[in-house]
Order: sequence, then structure tokens, then C-alpha cells
Amino acid sequence: MAVFTDQQKVELLRDLVAIHSVNGNEIEVAQYLQKLLGQHHIQAKLIPLSEGRTNLLAEIGQGDPVLGVSGHLDVVDPGDTDQWHSDPFKLTERDGRLYGRGANDMKSGLAALVIALIELHAAGQPQHGRIRLMATVGEEVGELGSAAFFEQGAMDDVDALLIGEPTGYHIFYAHKGSMDIRLSSQGQAAHSSMPELGANAIDPLLAILTQANTAFRDSDRANDLLGQLTFNTTVIHGGEQVNSIPATATAEMNVRTIPEFDNAAVIATLQNLVDQQNDQGAQVTMDVFMSQWPVEEPQDTPLSNLAASVGESFAGEPISKLALPAVTDASNLLKKKGHEFPFVVFGPGNESAHQIDEYVDRKMFLDFTMLYQKLFVTYLQQEN
Repeated sequence: MAVFTDQQKVELLRDLVAIHSVNGNEIEVAQYLQKLLGQHHIQAKLIPLSEGRTNLLAEIGQGDPVLGVSGHLDVVDPGDTDQWHSDPFKLTERDGRLYGRGANDMKSGLAALVIALIELHAAGQPQHGRIRLMATVGEEVGELGSAAFFEQGAMDDVDALLIGEPTGYHIFYAHKGSMDIRLSSQGQAAHSSMPELGANAIDPLLAILTQANTAFRDSDRANDLLGQLTFNTTVIHGGEQVNSIPATATAEMNVRTIPEFDNAAVIATLQNLVDQQNDQGAQVTMDVFMSQWPVEEPQDTPLSNLAASVGESFAGEPISKLALPAVTDASNLLKKKGHEFPFVVFGPGNESAHQIDEYVDRKMFLDFTMLYQKLFVTYLQQEN
């Protein structure tokens, strides 16, 4: 049952893009969607996490199975707005494309999920099973919203999961994990002409990072789909002036993990290197301030196969199944689900995420509002 015209769907997306939900200010998007869903007789619950940050949970249908669908409420900063060809927070159509911050990543996917729920509910669907929408805060930095949903048990009875991140007409079913780690070194200041009177805080960090590069980059552990773990030191601070021995130094690293060399193994490897330096008199501490685990589910499941079939009818060509370079909320939502769980990342969009003049193809956005409806109902019917 059509509730929205195509223009109304675009206007809904326009409203979402206009909300400045740069990571840390998602509550207005959640409130907008709660009100919209309520107008169409779907109860949506706001779940506050902190000031300005609120997850949203909504559900239609009854009984089992439960199909979980998820999208995030936040966007990244637009950067230098003078570089944009139009206001990043005003959805602008040019040549069949809808431009704006979040138009691609991922307010179009979020809007398509919400529209699908409203139109299905109006049509009395699903008649078998439930569709549970989990809209998250903080996906772009820290994935706080999905962690909260996991801790609160929102995934406990979910039988399959779709995340509407911008994949276009591709399906992703696996991605690496991501870790952010900080090493802090405490030394003792001294004049550089008398270094023996101090302790250079940079030196033990250099030793650890050199050894870590060897330990991680020369590892023969690899995943057939995701490749090897990647380890990169991305931020270093130390010292105050060139002729003084630095008393403090820090280094920050990003690690992209794989099931064969997972987050726990990375922590153990680095902690061992830190301990070696501390045993020699250094004072180095390690802080893991983000840890998202790798995801690898089966390529072929009833959900992924059906998504490919339904998607092909809209794309006009076969839908590929691939590994995703980036991390998604699935890192948290799929904890404790094992490695045989029906899972796909599938949503309107392209590779313009986080870029100047981010956009989504208008027709693709509209297609996904219908694609999702067909996919959700058919999946629940065949699994009942």
C-alpha cells in the first residue's frame, strides 16, 4: 500500500539531511522519526544514552521470526562548506542526484527503512514475524548506539540482520574489525646536553612501534576474504622543544583486524611488547579506546540469496556479494551470534560517503524504499 508519493519520500530525506546530526547530536533525527512513525500508528521508543544522543527502536508485526534492520542517525562533519557546490545541509537535486551531507551515508538508507516499515504496516504486513528497526547514534565514531542495543538485549531474539549502509547494488556480508589504541610513555625531562639525567619518553615508544610493525605486518595469518590485518601508527606527540629530553610522549594506532588475528590477539601482542619495555625501566601504558570486532558471516544464506534476487529485479543485473572495507554497527550487534548468522549490508548509495558533494542517486533511493518492502515480507514468509 503506497503511503508516500516519490516526491514525499524525497521530502522526508530532505528533512533528515537538514538536521545537523554531526556525531554527538542525533536526538533531533530520532525525535523526527518517532513523530513520523507515530503519525502512521507505529510506536517508536527513544532510548537516551547521553545529552543529545538517543537511539530509536520500533517494530511491526507479531511473533517469530524477527528480522532486525538497522541504520545510523549521525553523519560526519561536512568539512569546508565553501568547497561544496550547494549547502551540505540542504538536499539539492542535480542531474538525478540528491546532494547533501548524509544523503549517501546514511540518511537515504535510514529513510528507506522507515518508509518501508510505514508502508508495510499500512498494508497489514508482515503477516508472519516481526521487523525490528534499530536506529543508532555514534556509528561514525565509536559505535556507541549499537553497543547499547547489544547490551540492552535488542538482538537477543533477532534471527537475521540487515544494515542499510550505502552499498548500492552490491551485498556485503563480512568486514574487518577496527581498533584505536593509545600508548602513553612517561619519562623525565632533562637538558639534551645531559640526557643521562633524564629518561626520553619517546625511546620506548619507538621500540614498541618498530617491533609492532614487524609482528603485525610480517604475520602469515590471513583471511581468504578479508586479507591480512593492517596496523598503522597514525598520531605521535612528544617533547616540547628540540634541546630538551621529552618527559612525555604518546602514539595512537589504528588496527584493522581479521578473525584469524582478532582484537584479543592484537591486545595480547601489544601488551607483551609494552611489558618488555617496562621490564627495562620504561613507564608505558596502553589504552584501547575503540574495539570493533571483525564480522564474517556466510556468503550464501536465505537472506543474502533473497536480497540478491530481489535486488537484481531493480538493478537489472546480477548482484555481487563482497567484503566491505569499512566497519559497521554489525561489529556490536552480531556479538555472540556465531559465524553462521544471516546478515547483509545492503542499502542505497555509492562511494561518495564522507566526501565533498556527497550524494545518492534519486532513483536508487526510491527503488530501495520498494525493494526493502518486498525483501522483508518475502523473507519472513519463507522463514515462517
